[in-house]
Amino acid sequence: MTSTTKPASPLPSTSALLERIRADWAQVRPDLDPQPMLTLLLLDRLHSALARRIEQTYFQSDINASNWDLLLTLLRSAPPEGLTPSELSQLSAISGASITNRVARLLDKKLVERVVSPHDRRSAQIRLTPPGRALVEALVEPHVENEGQMLGALSDEEQRTLERLALKLVTHLEATLPNGAAQPV
Repeated sequence: MTSTTKPASPLPSTSALLERIRADWAQVRPDLDPQPMLTLLLLDRLHSALARRIEQTYFQSDINASNWDLLLTLLRSAPPEGLTPSELSQLSAISGASITNRVARLLDKKLVERVVSPHDRRSAQIRLTPPGRALVEALVEPHVENEGQMLGALSDEEQRTLERLALKLVTHLEATLPNGAAQPV
């Protein structure tokens, strides 16, 4: 029995999609400048492509982007005794409520441990376990190499320009948010 369903058409390239959307808006609303929408769509597609590529570093280790961010934060920023959940939240830009869930997942995987303060039983710090440290140490170089390859399409000067422009935009956006603070994920 043969199927009459057509195979899915390949998705258009981002460049082709942007041109199509620009042409569609020119037909429907020639008075409207769609450039802000197109730029943000481009940035959204860039973010998705970067996230998919970065995920390749840690996917086989059964961790997700949030777990990876916390593990990297603990490796780079934590003293030997660890970080409090509040410090971890500030250094990884993840909200307190989300930190609790994400730390719980890493505790279940035995990649981090919670160390209760001997002075205050209500206070605890989170630190990498030896297997957690070994995992991050094993993945951090391939992770940085992968990110370097992703940015390899840009010259060093273009990378600095991209960083400067992205920082300018995020600074503007953070300044216009309530309380003038970045909103953690």
